[in-house]
Amino acid sequence: MKDDSRYDSYREDVPGRANVEDTPELIEYYRQLERWDAGALWTVANKIEPWEPKSESVPVVWRYRDLREHVLRSVELVTPEKAGRRVIYLNNPGRRDVSAAVGWLYSGLQVMHPGECASTHRHSASALRFIMEGSGAYTIVDGHKMTLGANDFVLTPNGTWHEHGVDSAGTPCIWQDGLDIPFVNAMEANFYEVHPDLHQDVTHPVDLPTATWSGTALLPHAHGWTKPYSPLFKYEWGSTYDALRQLAGVSEGSPYDGVLMHYVNPVTGGPVMPTMGASMQLLRPGQHTLAHRHTGSFLYHVAKGQGYSVIGGRRFDWQERDIFCVPSWAWHEHANLSVTDDACLFCFSDLPVMKALHLYREQPLADNGGQQKVLST
Repeated sequence: MKDDSRYDSYREDVPGRANVEDTPELIEYYRQLERWDAGALWTVANKIEPWEPKSESVPVVWRYRDLREHVLRSVELVTPEKAGRRVIYLNNPGRRDVSAAVGWLYSGLQVMHPGECASTHRHSASALRFIMEGSGAYTIVDGHKMTLGANDFVLTPNGTWHEHGVDSAGTPCIWQDGLDIPFVNAMEANFYEVHPDLHQDVTHPVDLPTATWSGTALLPHAHGWTKPYSPLFKYEWGSTYDALRQLAGVSEGSPYDGVLMHYVNPVTGGPVMPTMGASMQLLRPGQHTLAHRHTGSFLYHVAKGQGYSVIGGRRFDWQERDIFCVPSWAWHEHANLSVTDDACLFCFSDLPVMKALHLYREQPLADNGGQQKVLST
């Protein structure tokens, strides 16, 4: 462990790296600089310019069977009106200072009962929802109401008025929230606004985005969409799973990710939102992928099946509805434990940021036949 009480704690005896040893004269010099809120770069250069990414996040699996009862209990304790959003958030041990699940991504489990509707608001952070259980859930985004079922994926892009609720004839619903709140806060650019009427009017036919934009490889004539996020606010599970199975029938897929498909903006073919992307991947029965690592933070949700992932040499078992994270530049591989059925993993990440800023980098594992040695479980 580095001793931060020393100014030479990060020195490295490597050509081209900072390697200045403390002396009484230098220490006095550094203290003089501190009086002017300044410092000598060589004392921190090796810390702020590491040889490779060193994520503060740690791999975690949040098991739904452990959290579900606590999520449901929150209904007895707080109302949506008092809480704003009745959410149990996922707190990575290495990112507790920014309430992140991994890297600069936030996530939580939100619950609502039939007849409840959280008030309308908007913010600079982009958001997404992945439906876990229940019936009758809906989201309204800028006047577009969308009905939601299990494993549906819905967007509430930055700056859009949005609210969520459950119809009175529905059942208790739980979904996963995903937002880039930590990233937008780090950019010091986050705003939050409550709708003046607390709720918005539905100004379009229900599920209009799906009817307009979900035609495969078809672009509506004179659509006029110019916003930087996808106009297809809802991506349905049925068509997503069908697409995965069809691709699996004609392609081996990736040796590192199985059959992987990205949710895209149908206008541009790019990511659904500028700061967050999402994907769904299928692992064939008995499949065990090869290991690789890449920049970017990734949060997985088990949409179907059971298996395990090896992340940084540790095995993490998962089953349907569990959530787990892969920190940036961590070796990872996935295995489907079933020999008869496929497994599907939903994932959201900051991949659009990595690629837009030309920071994305990927590396396959060359040793041990391309799979990690499991050091612990």
